[in-house]
Amino acid sequence: MPAFDFDLFVIGGGSGGVRAARMAAQRGAKVAVAEVAAMGGTCVNVGCIPKKLYSYAAHFAESFEESHGFGWKGEAPTLDWELLRTNRAREISRLNGIYVQLLETPGVTIVRGWARLNDAHTIAVDNQTFTAKNILIATGGKPVVPDIPGREHVVTSNEMFDLDPFPRRLLVVGGGYIACEFASIFNGLGSQVTLIHRRDKLLTGFDEDVRSFIASEMAKTGVNLQLGQEVAGIDKTTDGLLVHLKNTGQGSDASFVVDTVLYATGRSPNTAELGLEAAGVALGKAGAIEVNSQYQTSVPHIYAVGDVTARVQLTPVALGEAMVVVDALFGPATGKAARQMSYDFIPTAVFTHPNIGTVGYSETAAREKFGKVTVFRSDFKALKHTLSGSTERTLMKLVVEDATDRVVGLHMVGPDAGEVVQGFAVAMKAGATKAIFDSTIGIHPTAAEEFVTMREPVKG
Repeated sequence: MPAFDFDLFVIGGGSGGVRAARMAAQRGAKVAVAEVAAMGGTCVNVGCIPKKLYSYAAHFAESFEESHGFGWKGEAPTLDWELLRTNRAREISRLNGIYVQLLETPGVTIVRGWARLNDAHTIAVDNQTFTAKNILIATGGKPVVPDIPGREHVVTSNEMFDLDPFPRRLLVVGGGYIACEFASIFNGLGSQVTLIHRRDKLLTGFDEDVRSFIASEMAKTGVNLQLGQEVAGIDKTTDGLLVHLKNTGQGSDASFVVDTVLYATGRSPNTAELGLEAAGVALGKAGAIEVNSQYQTSVPHIYAVGDVTARVQLTPVALGEAMVVVDALFGPATGKAARQMSYDFIPTAVFTHPNIGTVGYSETAAREKFGKVTVFRSDFKALKHTLSGSTERTLMKLVVEDATDRVVGLHMVGPDAGEVVQGFAVAMKAGATKAIFDSTIGIHPTAAEEFVTMREPVKG
């Protein structure tokens, strides 16, 4: 048997990579992690965490306005963009340090630099070379900007947190969750936001009622939605970025000037220049690493988890996949069974204003999979807004499989939707039926109680 420097070498210090490394080390394995950037990956540095912090910041403007209906008087404060950026950077730096500590405490070796495979067992990081019995690739993904005239003038989600100066006029291109979130956030922070999407609806893949409802709510908050349109090109002028549209049919409105153009039209697996071909690792569609149910690549001792496999691109999913790999390689924790990853009923949230929370199947997908389903839907003004003066409404929806009475889809658009849906996801994972929902006592007065009080199905 050849002697290796490490039992496991992890390429990528994001959520999945760090989880796998530290848990493997806790089980006695000799582990290294290579990372070229700040520890924590996309989620910590330019994704989930800073985006949620900015979402909190953006909600304050509407909260101050709504407070007048509850008797509060006075002028609304103004945003100090530089202070927000500074405070966010300090918090992210603290989290970077925690991630390093999580690795160092169980004895993981941290290697700084760009890692690539020389062969199936050898990793080069700058001028250093290491060997490993097993290798895990967890390099995540990166934003993609299409090749349009003027693409050098656009930014991606990676740059949005440190824009200088603050964009008073922002154009967001895209209709997925990243585009919708940034449009809502910067609208709340005070930008004049236009969102352009080439399709006629936002959020492809989400429930149709959710898609229509969130578009209406975003428009009410002031986001200028331009659907069914595309950017033809961008020119830099003394007044800002001149954006040209195509196929708009709007005559003189086919071009306009903004300060910043954000492209949020998709992400691709970060597999370039990793030496995967030299190691014999097969790639699939759009450069994603192909893996089996145990996250083995075409080379059995090389594994891959997270966004680099382009399966379900969510941080908690990467964490779960990482634990499957660790249990398979080094055994499960004492008294525990080896982990398996299920992709059924994964809850997710979109931090638009208002939020979206969803778990399970959309109505369309449920009909395709289960045949006959019954739908329950409620659209209402929350109690808070009876005094706040806001026109915001809340949507809740249940999709029930007729044959089993099981709730197979649950969707919400409204304040704190992610917090509400997380609890219901546990019930749905356990197989809760509509009868169980109906027999559950609601907490009154809350919006969440609507999920256990909907009795009349949608007709038709």
